[in-house]
Order: sequence, then structure tokens, then C-alpha cells
Amino acid sequence: MFQQEGRMGYVGYMRRGIAKILASRPWRRIADESLVPAAVLLLLLEKDGEEHILFTERSQKVEYHKGEISFPGGKVDPGDSSLVQTALRESAEEIGLCPEDVTILGRMDDIVTLTTGFIVTPYVGRIPYPYPFQVNRDEIAALILAPLESLSKGCGGEAPQVIVPTNGIGAHCFRHGDHIIWGATARILQQFLDITTPTTDPVCNDIGASGSATSKGR
Repeated sequence: MFQQEGRMGYVGYMRRGIAKILASRPWRRIADESLVPAAVLLLLLEKDGEEHILFTERSQKVEYHKGEISFPGGKVDPGDSSLVQTALRESAEEIGLCPEDVTILGRMDDIVTLTTGFIVTPYVGRIPYPYPFQVNRDEIAALILAPLESLSKGCGGEAPQVIVPTNGIGAHCFRHGDHIIWGATARILQQFLDITTPTTDPVCNDIGASGSATSKGR
């Protein structure tokens, strides 16, 4: 459908449909007191007439997953009134994103990180662009904008890629230029693409050289 409609058809579909799609499906909540609750934002924005997803590259100063690519967000603080507030607060701290500038479109299924013991609740939101981000360099090394349509196209016939981290568990991944998107971020991203573009390749996507993506927990 998206190839027939072209780029603007896909953008228009995303603008009209994502909130409705998310509202129409039940989301899976995971309850496990042995795990640490966290929340992240999968942020959509329009750049040059195309939908993009915003990712962050983690700095070398953070405790977990130095140098990896993440969605903005983090673990719940005692003062947070909700998981969505956690995601908004952490995004404000990391990239200077004002909560008032985020339109929350919906919630996706919780995931559990494989090595760091987090339950991550992903929210989908939309922000205006250009935006006056103020990046906290102690936590974030760079911001990355990846075209959504490119993410949705799959591997273009290439062999699926599976990476095996030190825990020995094979993990599906996306490739974006020189960056590998894997772990919790890849699973959240794949969930989003499965919901909105059900024909995507569930193993690996190669999206060129202009951006990248990972998460705070694996």
C-alpha cells in the first residue's frame, strides 16, 4: 500500500492513523516486582516533508550501555505520578524536551530487558520540528533522526542479520549507517513497525547513513 501511495501517502497515513491504531489495540502490561520500571518515548517528527523517529546516542559517562543508541527515557523516580510522566521527565532531563511540546499518541506493550532488569513501557509521541533541543552531554552524546519510511522498508532482500552479544543470546537488529540498533530499542522499534506497517522484516532493517538507534536496558 505504501509503495503505491508514495512518500506523501505514507506520511499522510502516519499523521492520520497512528493514534487511532494505538487506541484500537490492547497493550500488554508486565508486572514483576523484581524488575525496575522504566518508560521511554518513541518520538515522531516531520523533517523535510518526511516522518522521522528521534533517537539518542548515549554518552560514555552513563552507568548502562555506554555509547549505544536509545529512545529518550529512563527509570521511574519515586515522585513520578505515572509512567508517561517518567518518560516526559527523563526526556526533559536528557534532551531539554518540554512536556507541553509532546503530544502523546498512545502506549505500546511493555518489554523486559535481557541483562539489566528493567520493565520498559514505550509511549509514542509527536513533537514539532525544528526544535530547540538542549542536550545534557553528561548523558547524551548526540541526537539522531531516522526516516520512518526507510525504517519500514526492511532489508531490501539482504540476508537477515542476527547479532550475539556477550550473554550468548541472539538478537534481531536494525542497521543504520555504521550504527547497529539492537536489544530493547530494536524490539520497541519493531513493535511499532509491526503495528503500523505489518509487512516489515522482523529481523533486520538497513536504513542508510543519516541516523541510528538503542535503549537504556537490554
